[in-house]
Amino acid sequence: MAEKPKPRSGGAPVGRRAMLGMLGAGAAGLAAAPYLQRGWENFLAAASEVDATGLTGLLPNPGGFRYYSVVGSVPHKNESNYELTVGGLVQKPKTYTLADLRAMPRTRVVHDVVCTDGWRVEKTPFDGVKLADILDDAGVRSPGAAIRFTCFDGAYTESLTLEQARRSDVLVALNMQDKPISHDHGGPVRLYVAPMYFYKSAKWLSGISVTDKVVPGYWEERGYAVDGWLDGADRHSA
Repeated sequence: MAEKPKPRSGGAPVGRRAMLGMLGAGAAGLAAAPYLQRGWENFLAAASEVDATGLTGLLPNPGGFRYYSVVGSVPHKNESNYELTVGGLVQKPKTYTLADLRAMPRTRVVHDVVCTDGWRVEKTPFDGVKLADILDDAGVRSPGAAIRFTCFDGAYTESLTLEQARRSDVLVALNMQDKPISHDHGGPVRLYVAPMYFYKSAKWLSGISVTDKVVPGYWEERGYAVDGWLDGADRHSA
């Protein structure tokens, strides 16, 4: 009589069919991951537009960026209706269309994006027109000493000193991550201030005004630092 085979220690082995099934499921999960991430990001973007509390900004997002607006909804702008006005203490007030901005010399800046909420997206590329070039085009006149930014959400504002605004890593940005800036990320045009916390990089940029002193922005009026320098940022090199 044949001896019964003894069971192997360590539990039953995984069969080839089961192993192939697990590998297939893993591959399917990897293939689906970008679509799931994109869907989650779209959900966060849509939810943030009707969330005046900012609580959606606390939800996890593996892609890194968070979505937050200080108003309930933001109008969409595109090539047909976007305008950026430049005024205040300037010699030649200007109005730029999206086509005007795209035709100007462009600069690319790659830097970490850091939020005061604690999240960071490393080595994020932005490109656009140096703010200094736009100021030179309009001609800053005395006693201009600072810049006030307004946005087409109708509520958000920001500020920089004239010295800060003239840095080569401060852009009127048109692209982010090598793509046109989407509405959810503040497009079609946003401010990008590389050496400062991301709240200084105002989304949905619509106005640049030269002033004689710094006018605190939306978050500065609510206790944030007027100078939002990142730790370790070189404040004078750019």
